[in-house]
Amino acid sequence: MVIEFKGESFSFVNLIEEELWKSKNIDEAACIKEHPYMVEPKLYIKMKAKKSPEVDLKKAIKRIQAQLNELKKKFTKALKD
Repeated sequence: MVIEFKGESFSFVNLIEEELWKSKNIDEAACIKEHPYMVEPKLYIKMKAKKSPEVDLKKAIKRIQAQLNELKKKFTKALKD
């Protein structure tokens, strides 16, 4: 599966790629940059066996959201202290 992220940065796609590697169902995950002037990053996902990449992608995004929410809480607390 290849997903193109319109209007997003490679940093965003790399974050998702890194989180996908934590899944035992992922065989390969890679950020694709076809040309230096192409601004739309792509994410390549290859699954082990016949698993659904959408399921693992959604789980990875939920884990990222949880991490960002935790960071926000800690940052807000640090600003108050």
